[in-house]
Amino acid sequence: MDMEGVDESFRVTPWEVEGVVDYERLVRLFGTELISDELMARLTSLAGDSNHMLRRRIFFSHRDLNLVLDDYSAGRGFYLYTGRGPSGPMHVGHIIPFYFTKWLQDRFNVNLYIQMTDDEKFLEESRGLTLEDTSRWSYENMLDIAAVGFNPDRTFIFRNTEYLGNMLPLVLKVARKINFSWVRAVFGFNEQTNIGMVFFPAIQIVPALFERRRCLIPAAIDQDPYWRIQRDIAEGLGFYKAAAIHSRFLMPLTGPTGKMSASQPESAVFLSDDPKTVRKKIWQAFSGGQPTVEQHRRLGGNPDADVAFQWLYYFFEEDDRKVEKLREDYRSGRCLSGEMKEILIEKVTSFLEEFSRRREEARDTLHLYTRDGGLAREMWERRHGLD
Repeated sequence: MDMEGVDESFRVTPWEVEGVVDYERLVRLFGTELISDELMARLTSLAGDSNHMLRRRIFFSHRDLNLVLDDYSAGRGFYLYTGRGPSGPMHVGHIIPFYFTKWLQDRFNVNLYIQMTDDEKFLEESRGLTLEDTSRWSYENMLDIAAVGFNPDRTFIFRNTEYLGNMLPLVLKVARKINFSWVRAVFGFNEQTNIGMVFFPAIQIVPALFERRRCLIPAAIDQDPYWRIQRDIAEGLGFYKAAAIHSRFLMPLTGPTGKMSASQPESAVFLSDDPKTVRKKIWQAFSGGQPTVEQHRRLGGNPDADVAFQWLYYFFEEDDRKVEKLREDYRSGRCLSGEMKEILIEKVTSFLEEFSRRREEARDTLHLYTRDGGLAREMWERRHGLD
């Protein structure tokens, strides 16, 4: 794999995360920038609102976010692009970045394109998925995404296997700019890699060229290698370099190393988990507390290693004062690990109950994001002569 994302103590690639990630070191390895206090203040000022995932540096790194804000201030605008690889059921770590994306769309009233990479998930031979599998998971995952509540007039969710014909002229222009040694260096492809996977980066790059204005990509930082390629070729094709705003990984239930994985059910809470399952998983989650209550009261716990606290901090408790009091109480021993877990269980259960209700409603509205596609799809197709 690309050595830019590999360190002796951790490894971050588009397909795997290993070890305890040092995010400041990862920023240096990837060549991105930390979001400064000044840049965050400017973003929240233009948005007219703040977001706890920004304040807490869950979204912590960027490429050209300052230029996106310049464009917005000058009236040129921008658009959003993100995606999902439909290889199985979604868990909370998958869906949380979509809530931040919704916040951006709501505050800036911009178009959003969401790419379902069902082609890539079929091509990843290690997964053993059929096209029927990826088609089924695409539909289920699109329901999850629609349940977040994006603006249907400005959101287009599309599956690559259905929409590739419309994108193909631009995909080919991108593909001709990228040679094998380049993607081999970035993604670690070799002589045993099937040619579909070698070609796929050209497909994932194209939505970052859907409009003749700057694209902002909210995504976990492990996806950054795709946008580095886009940024090297975009201007030669007459487009803007993609901008990005990167998130950290939500700590898996199993502890501080790696990230949640659908292939390891014990590491994640899935959007379809019932309250009993949620309670069992969170109760068994890795704790930053002491072995006994007496020791914990005396020595306190480590919130940085405690899964329950980290999940509350990352997403499930928006009130900064409450979350900082929980941190202080845990460190001092006033709050026990079991008490922290109970707080999280209540929050997650409540979130999933509401999410399940919205997901059922999305069955009747999904076509507004896909087949109809709203203004975002119309703008894209008119621009490329597809109407």
